[in-house]
Amino acid sequence: MEYDLLMSSLKGRALILAVVFVSTAVAIRPENANTSAPVAMTSAQVVEQMRQHNQIRADGLKKYKELRHYKVEYTGLTTLSAEMEVEVSFDALSGKTFRIKTQSGSKLLCDRVLKRLVESENEAWKDQKSTALTAANYRFESAGSESVAGRPAYILKVEPLIASKFLYSGKIWVDAADFAVAKIEAEPSKSPSFWIKSTLIHHTYSKTGDFWLPERNRSETRVRLGGLAVLTIDYGTYQLVAPIVADALPAGLRQ
Repeated sequence: MEYDLLMSSLKGRALILAVVFVSTAVAIRPENANTSAPVAMTSAQVVEQMRQHNQIRADGLKKYKELRHYKVEYTGLTTLSAEMEVEVSFDALSGKTFRIKTQSGSKLLCDRVLKRLVESENEAWKDQKSTALTAANYRFESAGSESVAGRPAYILKVEPLIASKFLYSGKIWVDAADFAVAKIEAEPSKSPSFWIKSTLIHHTYSKTGDFWLPERNRSETRVRLGGLAVLTIDYGTYQLVAPIVADALPAGLRQ
């Protein structure tokens, strides 16, 4: 009875949203090309190319800075919203540091959802192995190809090998030239809470210099108690710190 009363309160709903958004955001981690169909490859071949190119990118991307904009809106039994601007600094050795520059709207959502989301992302970075988009965590199946932002891409269906709220099932679009993920449309493989009816994740990436980085995340969650919660993360403009010279990269990673 006490738990039911808690879940019917605004605080309870905020805690539900926090669990959902932390899970979907963590689960989730261009050279000029024509729009012709890419060379036929098996899913295993695409995944292996992803692995090789990801390692090259990880070796080359040492530091960057960005200014993110977070926004969460809940409409249903009541209406709540909150926004936050966060300065993010990434260092390959020490991880990410976050500095909140501004926040507005519901203090409850800022504290229980957005701040918790920021804190959890840094924690997840330390355990990339268990959440990475690799054959150790996912099963892949070819699903054709199509153009993403004017560039050919392979489509792969992905299913996690274990049920986890930090992994997802759905589709990914892999750039055919750089073998980097360009788009994700998925849902958590395991609901983080009974109170969550469904969650859809839409995530896009774009290229800054020689590196593909997150561009925008939109997660839509339907709550069993009624209503829709929408989280958006706009990753802003990246400032690469001392990026490696493009000529030193393999041809497939140059602009």
